[in-house]
Amino acid sequence: MKLSHTLLAILFTVSATAGAQVVPAVTGNAGLRVSGKLHYDLRYSQTAQFYGGSYGSVQSSAVSGEATYANSSEARPFSMSYSGGDMWNISGGPEGTGVFQHVYISQGFLGRDWAVNLSDEASYMPQAATTGFSGIPGVGNLSGLSSAPSQPILTLNTRSVYNSVNPSFTHSLNHATSLGFSGSYGTLRFPDGDGLETDSLQGGPQITRRLNALNSLLAQYVYSRFSYPGYNYTMETQSVPIGYTRTWSRRLSTGVSVGPEWIQSSGSLNIPSSSNLTVGANAVYTSRTTSYTMSYTQGASGGAGVLTEVGVHNHDLNAALTRQFGGSLSISASGAYMRTTGLQQGGVTNGEYGGVAATRRLGQFITVFANYTAIEQSSTSVLTTNAISGLVQVVGFGIGYSPREMRFKK
Repeated sequence: MKLSHTLLAILFTVSATAGAQVVPAVTGNAGLRVSGKLHYDLRYSQTAQFYGGSYGSVQSSAVSGEATYANSSEARPFSMSYSGGDMWNISGGPEGTGVFQHVYISQGFLGRDWAVNLSDEASYMPQAATTGFSGIPGVGNLSGLSSAPSQPILTLNTRSVYNSVNPSFTHSLNHATSLGFSGSYGTLRFPDGDGLETDSLQGGPQITRRLNALNSLLAQYVYSRFSYPGYNYTMETQSVPIGYTRTWSRRLSTGVSVGPEWIQSSGSLNIPSSSNLTVGANAVYTSRTTSYTMSYTQGASGGAGVLTEVGVHNHDLNAALTRQFGGSLSISASGAYMRTTGLQQGGVTNGEYGGVAATRRLGQFITVFANYTAIEQSSTSVLTTNAISGLVQVVGFGIGYSPREMRFKK
């Protein structure tokens, strides 16, 4: 339990640090003043995990916490979301246990006709991430947050460290046209040496033309390069997607982009040069009580986190729904379908997961929650022994300390 206490201390430290980064100035005897919104949540949970095959069933406990902060600056917007904890077994094997951490930080700088944004996402996981911002099913999560998996092939007992830095710049040329550049640099590491470690670099310009108040067109060029520590091998892709966005109302907006993608590689594990389609689509609906998002992406990436799949073509569909009933009850659901095809050996892996959760506030500070998650994966490839095969079900429930959102004013 010493490790659990340490993690809770880290949570409070990170929350305090987030506030310190956005303090505008020292204002005389009044001291430091901040503006914005802060919410945090501390929880204890128990889960029952039912695995197919030889794993059997596992019962676990976890302590965890989450925090979100956003300042109120229009010129220097800052936000941070953090989730972390420790899960240990009560009975059964070691599947799905250990320390987990996930943090996302975003800092913006806005001028009269330009905008710069810098963001960083980092995680430490005992398995491939699935539902919720923490990525760990069963522990409970803050509503409205989700985590995009860094490993499209789902694994257990595979510790990973992931980090992605994402800068972007946009300049308005006139009232209807803007020119931008976005990029990212990511690393995926496996401390136990049981996964495919990958470095990725991506970037390219984009031009957007607003047709009217509701419709816009965009054109983009994207260059990506993937390399693998310890291997004399690189993979490169180039794509030119053309997109269209539509704002249907104050609540609903959609976007879609399609374009050709060219793939080439070099080194000892050669992938034949080929061409494909890159596709992206999304829909966002937001009201006072309901938020709904859906996205689909298709394209090549550097790998799937397993040693037998160097270079893959992904088809990823994600959806999330959150509904608030009054001030006391929140219900959320999320799910994903991932189809991963190896570019070198042609093996296909199909993975699906989905979950539902309910959180009820009891009084001013106490919450109770329950959730259910199902994960299933099948593959024609010869994957690592830690890859999920068949159906996994997770049932969780717990209690939390969750003060209402705190607002700070200058």
